[in-house]
Amino acid sequence: MFEQILVVCMGNICRSPVGEKLLQHHFPEKNITSAGLVTERSCLVDKPADDMMIKIASQHGLNLSAHRAKQLTHALCHKADLILVMEKAHIELVHQICPLSQGKVMLFGHGLTASKEIPDPYKKSQEMFEYAYQMLDSAAYQWKKML
Repeated sequence: MFEQILVVCMGNICRSPVGEKLLQHHFPEKNITSAGLVTERSCLVDKPADDMMIKIASQHGLNLSAHRAKQLTHALCHKADLILVMEKAHIELVHQICPLSQGKVMLFGHGLTASKEIPDPYKKSQEMFEYAYQMLDSAAYQWKKML
């Protein structure tokens, strides 16, 4: 049913690359990619994942070294069967880019029992990066049970 999954955050350098890799681990048969809402405006296109997120992910066995940030586009949204965002505000931002995406955008943390939003660790402490990673890991596991 959901063969094309798109994971979205603001810049595509912290949360969405990790979410993409975690889902790829759980669903190797699916096409899972990621993109950012403000990647182009923030001059992050083709930039690697954030150094701290690379470090945290590596400590958990995920390799983000090949990741390069890309901007969310109408074409990416149209191609996706499911679009997973990090915060409630991202839902409307995705709809602004692609109005036809309504009905296929959900929170990455949808299956979590506590907060469903995954906070942005960008330019914050190592602990915040670890916290975001743990939330993403738990949420990805919940998606494994739901899909």
